[in-house]
Amino acid sequence: MPDQSFDKDAPRRVLITGASGLVGSRLVAVLRADGFAVTALVRRGVQPGGQEIRWDPERGQLDPAQVEGFDTVIHLAGENIAAGRWTPQRKQLILRSRIDGTALLCRTMAKLQRRPRVLVSASAVGYYGDRGNELVDEDSPAGKGFLTEVTRQWEAATQAAKDAGIRVVNLRLGMVLSAAGGALPRMLGPFKAGLGGVVGSGRQYVSWVAIDDLVGAVRFAIAAGDLAGPVNAVSPGAVTNREFVTTLARVLHRPAVVPLPAIAVRLMYGEMGQSLLLEGARVRPAKLLQRGFSFQYPDLESALRHELQTSETARRAP
Repeated sequence: MPDQSFDKDAPRRVLITGASGLVGSRLVAVLRADGFAVTALVRRGVQPGGQEIRWDPERGQLDPAQVEGFDTVIHLAGENIAAGRWTPQRKQLILRSRIDGTALLCRTMAKLQRRPRVLVSASAVGYYGDRGNELVDEDSPAGKGFLTEVTRQWEAATQAAKDAGIRVVNLRLGMVLSAAGGALPRMLGPFKAGLGGVVGSGRQYVSWVAIDDLVGAVRFAIAAGDLAGPVNAVSPGAVTNREFVTTLARVLHRPAVVPLPAIAVRLMYGEMGQSLLLEGARVRPAKLLQRGFSFQYPDLESALRHELQTSETARRAP
């Protein structure tokens, strides 16, 4: 992975939530390879001898003494938004899983004698809502809808850390492309069977990011002392759903002729399907580009080929 102007003298003690997730597990491995001392904040019981600290966001439990002295905090924890239909109960779980944990973490950090220099806190491009063909960046206003409200409150929950003088980066993630998990593996089965196709009109935009570039963006955010506030962690190559489908089919050498009509999406997935599959925003990573961040995979085809090759290599390994 390119060094991305990474400062070798950057703070070395890192506390991370969501360490076992798709992004977190990859990030922990990369940071440790970089020489960082990484400790995970976990909700389950702490493993003996492990580099872990227990917390309980639902009960508001986090021991300040245990989080004293970390230089960097990376906050990735949150309920999976695509794990099921958005019932009122599930929407509340999605919202509270982000706000409660973020607020607890930031209140605790604000009271420390040795506060971290930087908090990199996950957010999402859902902030922009459904924007059609409009090109949006970090200066664009919020959209409308459930995900917009979740991300707005999620970012607002970091205010205590900002007020305490901690540099806060609200990393607005797009769809993360990784063969190890997330959306891509769920697409591969139908496409490999020749059953892939355009979803709805196909005109809705997909703002995506290769997982290697997302990890690189987090490393960049840690080291770049002038980077703060919302930062779009997406590739500069946002594509429409039709372009995404066509590119994936080409990479897999399969046809993509079985469309998924909008009415079927709504019947199967309800509001979740409407928001995640039929709507989108064309998001530009303006702040990263302005500061010279270099994407390894700025175009969709190169990102897909890399991830699928990585997956195939892992499958063949003894």
